[in-house]
Amino acid sequence: MTTWLQRDGVGLHWREDGDPAGAPVVLLNSLGTDLRLWDPVLPALAEYRVIRMDTRGHGLSDVPAAPYSLAMLTADAAALVAHLELGRFAIVGVSLGGMIAQALAAEMPDRTERVILSNTALRIGTPEMWADRIDAVQTGSLDGIADAVLERWFAPAFRAQSGNGLWRNMLTRTPAAGYAGCCAALAAADLTATAKEISCPALVIGGSDDGATPPAIVRELAAAIPHAEYVEIDGAGHLPMAETPDRFADLSGTFLKEPVRA
Repeated sequence: MTTWLQRDGVGLHWREDGDPAGAPVVLLNSLGTDLRLWDPVLPALAEYRVIRMDTRGHGLSDVPAAPYSLAMLTADAAALVAHLELGRFAIVGVSLGGMIAQALAAEMPDRTERVILSNTALRIGTPEMWADRIDAVQTGSLDGIADAVLERWFAPAFRAQSGNGLWRNMLTRTPAAGYAGCCAALAAADLTATAKEISCPALVIGGSDDGATPPAIVRELAAAIPHAEYVEIDGAGHLPMAETPDRFADLSGTFLKEPVRA
C-alpha cells in the first residue's frame, strides 16, 4: 500500500508492505536514496508490518526549500508513526536514516522496541565537508558528484557490476534542493548526547569497505549506546541492504526476533 501524509504543508510519501497484523518495523533511508533502497530485504521481512517513507526532498516526497534540520526530519518520521498509531515498533535506519532513527528512539523510549543502526554515526563528516558538497550540487549537479559518492557507498567488486547503474540513477534523480537540504541537516547533526538516551536494545552494523562511515566511527556509535551490539559485514560498503542483502537480512531478522531484555 502506497500513500501520502501532509505535515506542516510538506507532503511525505510512504509505503506499507508485509503482514498488516505483524509487528511494525519502520525503515529510514540514506541521503541520496529513496524507500526503494530496502526492496532487496523486503522478502525477509514479510512477517512484519513494514513501513517505509521517502525522506523530505527525496523520492516522491515534497521538496521544500533548503536547509533542513535533523529535528525536522525526525519530526517527519514521528508524524508518520503517530498517523499510523503504531504503538510499539522497531526502527531500522541507514546513514542519515540511522541518525533519524537514533533521535526517534531517544525521543520515544516507551514506544521503541528495538533499533537497528546501519552504517551511521554520532556525527557524519564535518560542516566544511557538507558545505563543499552543497556548493558542488547547487553550482553543478548530482551527476557531477555521483562517481565519488558511489566509491564511498560500495566496495569495488559491487561497483564493477552492471547493476550499479540502478543506484547511480537513484542518486542522480534525487532533487538537488532536497539533497542539499539533507546535507545541511547532516552538517549540523551531533548525536553524542542523544545516543546515551537510547534505552532499547540496539544492533549497530558497519561495513568493512564503507567509505562514507568507516567502521571506526560506527563502532564509536555502538560504544555510546547503553545496550548496543556491533557487527561488521566483511566486504560490504555503506549500503549493505543493497550490496549484501542476504547478510543484512539475516542479521536484522535474528535481532528483531531476540527476546527484549528486562
